[in-house]
Order: sequence, then structure tokens, then C-alpha cells
Amino acid sequence: MIPAAFDYKRAGSSEEAVALIAEYGDEAKFLAGGHSLLPMMKLRLAVPTVLVDIGRVGDLSYIDDRDDHIAIGALATHRSLETSELLIAECPILAHVASKVGDPQVRHRGTIGGSLAHSDPASDLPAAVLALGGSLIAQGPNGEREVQVSDFFTGYFESALSDDEMLTEIRLPKAPGDSWNYQKFNRRAQDWAIVGVAAVQVQGTTQVSLVNMGSTPLRAAAVEAALAGGASSVEAAEQAAEGTDAPTDLNASPEYRAHLARVLTRRALEAAGIS
Repeated sequence: MIPAAFDYKRAGSSEEAVALIAEYGDEAKFLAGGHSLLPMMKLRLAVPTVLVDIGRVGDLSYIDDRDDHIAIGALATHRSLETSELLIAECPILAHVASKVGDPQVRHRGTIGGSLAHSDPASDLPAAVLALGGSLIAQGPNGEREVQVSDFFTGYFESALSDDEMLTEIRLPKAPGDSWNYQKFNRRAQDWAIVGVAAVQVQGTTQVSLVNMGSTPLRAAAVEAALAGGASSVEAAEQAAEGTDAPTDLNASPEYRAHLARVLTRRALEAAGIS
């Protein structure tokens, strides 16, 4: 449970962080809250030779109203999302899901950018962001580029970020009101989700995503298509496991996860008032 030796660098700005990651390449990893990276380092599942600490890069900790969307700095903590008056009013599903991540200690240190970049299919926030849609901003040596959320998660713990890029901003559509819900089934209150479902209406369209039903966070495309075709929430929820590849582990078999996906999707749609 002891990490391999590594060098430590602290970045004072996003530009300095990108320069450091470009200098050391795929041997380096960003360190923000550290709740995903450090456990993997202790198990030597991740063995970076350089850690670039971006935890004190102050220009990436914001939640701003940009008229037609909300912009969130990648270093905004889960706690800041949970308590943001702007999010509670204009994007309440994200504030709610942030409140379900870990415990208060985790939420005060963990960041939304770290959660998304880690791309864990069992994480809460990636599924919420995927359900909302929008885009992510990546900064690298050649400047910024915009990646659609639907294209960001590419594989198990893999994302569209290049080795020399850093996630700097999340841009999400506004989704105010009560037409949303998040269902999370786990063994204990602070565990990872065995299965989770996020459902939200964005500009009149119902969008649904799944937690831990594949190697990446997934949109429940069959459910969305059924609802768009006039199916009831009960009928649409029966399609929740279509197109998924649920894992098997000590907590659940793929068949049990498929059952949970159907049940939780129905509950989420009904609680959101989507019939």
C-alpha cells in the first residue's frame, strides 16, 4: 500500500500546469483532490513518475452564469456544487448529485474536473453531466478545444483528453425546475453506485444516463427513444438495459444490474414527473 517513488511539482496557474504536463508527458499525472488517483497509486495501479499538483490553481474554481449556459471551473469542489445557489436554481440535478458523492471530507476536497477526467463509470458526477449534455474545455500546449460531453468518455478510466491536456471548464445547459431525479443503489450510504440513473428534462427533451452499466457512463438511448415515441415511463424503463454491457463483480451480476437499471429508471422518471 505504498506508492512508487515520484517527483512532485506544484503549478500556480493553468498555463504552468499545462507546461509541466507537456514537459513530462505520459509519465505525469495531475493531482487535485486526489481521491481517485492516490488509492490507485497505493495499489500501484497508477505509477506516475511526476505528480503535478493543481489543487491551488485558483482561477479554475468558479461557477458562473453565462446567460445561455452555466460554466464551471474544473477545480470547483463537490461541496461548492452542492451549495451553489446558482446551480440549485438553474441546474438542481447537478447540485443534488454532488451531495451524494462520498462524505463531507471527500466533497470538500474532490473536484468535478477530477471526477470527469478520471472517467470512472461508477462515479455519480460523470453520469449527471452526461445526462445534461453540454461540452468540456480542454487546454493544451496548442490552446483550447471544446469536446462534447457525449464524446468525452472513451473507455474504462479513459477520456478524450490527450496526455498533454488538462480539463479546465465544464459548460452545461440550464435545466431549472423539478423535472429531474437521481436514483443510486448501493450497499452503504457512501459507497460507489452498484447502479445509478440520472433523468432530467433539458429544453423539453428527456435525457437519461446510467451509472455502472458499462465501461463508461452511458446515455440510455433506448429509453430516450421510447419516450420520444410516446411510450409511458413504465414502458420506456423496460428498455433501460438495452445496448449496455454491465460488469460483474462481488456486488452484482450483469443480470442483476440490468434489473436494477430498469427499476431505477422507472423510479427516476416517475419521481421527475416524466410519464
